[in-house]
Amino acid sequence: MAKILVIDDEKAIRRSIKEILEFEKHSIDEAEDGHMALEMALKNNYDIILSDIKMPKLDGIELLQKLVEQKVNSSIIMMSGHGTIETAVDAVKNGAYDYLAKPIDLNRLLVSVRNALEKSDLVTETKVLKKKITKSVDMIGDSKAIQNIKDIIEKVAPTDAKVLITGSNGSGKELVAKWLHEKSNRANGPLIEVNCAAIPSELIESELFGHEKGSFTSAVAQRKGKFELAEGGTLFLDEIGDMSLSAQAKVLRALQENKITRVGGDKEIKVNVRVIAATNKNLEKEIEKETFRQDLFHRLSVIPIHVPSLDERKEDIPLLTDYFLDLICTEMGIAKKTISKDALKAMQERNWPGNIREFRNVIERLIILGGKEITPLDIKQFG
Repeated sequence: MAKILVIDDEKAIRRSIKEILEFEKHSIDEAEDGHMALEMALKNNYDIILSDIKMPKLDGIELLQKLVEQKVNSSIIMMSGHGTIETAVDAVKNGAYDYLAKPIDLNRLLVSVRNALEKSDLVTETKVLKKKITKSVDMIGDSKAIQNIKDIIEKVAPTDAKVLITGSNGSGKELVAKWLHEKSNRANGPLIEVNCAAIPSELIESELFGHEKGSFTSAVAQRKGKFELAEGGTLFLDEIGDMSLSAQAKVLRALQENKITRVGGDKEIKVNVRVIAATNKNLEKEIEKETFRQDLFHRLSVIPIHVPSLDERKEDIPLLTDYFLDLICTEMGIAKKTISKDALKAMQERNWPGNIREFRNVIERLIILGGKEITPLDIKQFG
């Protein structure tokens, strides 16, 4: 079901089109002139706008131009009873999806609406995919801390130096790892991620190094581990502070010798992998408690990178807000929402214990539940 705005100064024509489209289960709003239509189009996210060309106050072509200028995402279909080929061409040149001559042919109308909806779905899907491709490893911020991280990445990424990324949960450690991989000479190879905290201690060795058939009860077939799967690329060991001491010893050997042995096997397998690790723990304190190996710590922390919490870089909140408004609205296929200055100030004044992860969730909630412009009241109610 689509949400459609029908614009015509003749009430009978509006009602006729409305009845036809409502029969097809679409939701229809009406406007009798261009000014009313423009106001409605800017407040609502219409899938399709059907507009007459000859109208008082603001004609259809002028309305079309204003809608395009305002970057309204609706597919716009123009209609006219006084049309010529030049009129149709002019409408399409100005951004219209289609042109219909009056009297409106029922089948032609339904085909145009259906095609416009399919086109809209494809455009939305394409935008989402582009966002995922081009912005998946964006690091947003102009703060000194973020600029320092970007500078380090530019210097370190082309090397095979091991990197230890530290920072609280949700601060963006995974993003730093992705940047290091994307800017490295291994960018065409795989980036394999392992969340060490999410894997039971008895399974972590099999996950990292693989296993041979029959090596334990559920090992019904030979299986490659993450080290082998990351061959020629990067292995990202997230939350390495939660790894068992036994697995730590084997990871240390793999880093020293560039060789691994599968669980239940005796064959040494050479690996060519760059290892990047991350943790939200203070590993030096874990070493004192004898829950983390000091020799592994020194192997991993050739280049240490600390990711600051969001509360430590609140000057980046305006940029982050604009970024997530754009990203999330595109993913949802809706016009980008705005945020008032007072609301933005309120976002900067509050604390963010969940860091970027929490911040993104709040922006998404405000987009869904708030108005076209996010206000301090929206933040008080939904933030």
